[in-house]
Amino acid sequence: MNLLLANSLLDGFLKSNGIGQGIVIIQIVASILMVAAIIGKWQELSFVMRTTRRFLHDFASSGDVLEYYMKRRPSTTSGLEGIYKATCEKLMKLLTPDTRTLLMRGTGTEGGTAALTAREIELVRGTCEHVLDEEELRIEHGMGVVATVVALAPMLGLLGTVWGVLDAFAEMGSAGSANLATIAPSISAALVTTVVGLIIAIPGVCAFNHMNAQIRAVSNDMEGFADELNGRIACEFQGRAG
Repeated sequence: MNLLLANSLLDGFLKSNGIGQGIVIIQIVASILMVAAIIGKWQELSFVMRTTRRFLHDFASSGDVLEYYMKRRPSTTSGLEGIYKATCEKLMKLLTPDTRTLLMRGTGTEGGTAALTAREIELVRGTCEHVLDEEELRIEHGMGVVATVVALAPMLGLLGTVWGVLDAFAEMGSAGSANLATIAPSISAALVTTVVGLIIAIPGVCAFNHMNAQIRAVSNDMEGFADELNGRIACEFQGRAG
């Protein structure tokens, strides 16, 4: 069955006109780009989901907000750990030099020295939300390639089919005959572009929807963590007037 379909497609491709063959070549190149984008995004999402689970587990076992940052000194600049790192760096800059020294030594802080004003806490929140937005854009990067190929492949196929049918009827008019045996090969060749477009689009839609669901799950984890982080910072550091 598969061999018969492949032979039919190949035979139709060879019999189609230059426009049809050009469209099929474009579809094949686009499908290669789509598959590369899917593989790359799937690997990236798998890595992000693993690191997210690990980070949430480690962070939940820590005490105050800065404990994990002071002990681990996270180096990554992406994912949840990247959001946490950027937020903690902003928080550290707003603390007094004496407080930073105590934290770096691991001796903790004393009675209110780590308190921040409401405006300073809002600056930390702004940094956290800005990095969150950047991370959400980063994990969505590359999905546009998949969506574009999925949308355009069948449309290009339809264009090739319509063009091929027009040529077939033009040939029939020139020959002055409506013989089915004359027009059938041309119609069959014209349908190749649509078949190829659907073969590309159907698995592409499945992959796109699956990865889109994973992206939404990761985004929800990031947004939930950012809200929790900002809430804990407000609870632990809000204290000075201003």
